[in-house]
Amino acid sequence: MNKVGIIMGSKSDLPIMQQAIDILKGFDIEIEIDIVSAHRTPEKLFDYGKHAHTKGFAVIIAGAGGAAHLPGMIASLSPLPVIGVPIKSSNSIDGWDSILSILQMPGGVPVATVALNGAKNAGILAAQIIGANDTCVLDKILVYKEGLKQMVKDSAKDLQ
Repeated sequence: MNKVGIIMGSKSDLPIMQQAIDILKGFDIEIEIDIVSAHRTPEKLFDYGKHAHTKGFAVIIAGAGGAAHLPGMIASLSPLPVIGVPIKSSNSIDGWDSILSILQMPGGVPVATVALNGAKNAGILAAQIIGANDTCVLDKILVYKEGLKQMVKDSAKDLQ
């Protein structure tokens, strides 16, 4: 169960969600990508949310802009951890509508929320959740974090 479901409200969200796709592929984690609109395809949303845990998913990453109900609705239906990616869309109020729609969930329906357009961090968080029980993924995360540390050291050297 190391597969991550990546869903988004519309195809226009793909450029942002590609960051999560790329990071998870870099960790050799299997992904499945789909478009599931909370407002335009509610039946598909209900089916996805109710059955995701039977399809081998360990985590769901849901990105949405505007009213951004997708992550919260999926979290209300699924027993899996859901990571919400608020997306600044063309009809957005500077992204705040998306952030607050995903962040302000009622008690009992948690959604881990990353920064506006923060799909890369959503991918890393999904990998860390999987890595808690998979040493191969954990080792890749440790190497990745060492790489981040080295980038900072190299940048500091460049200043001198």
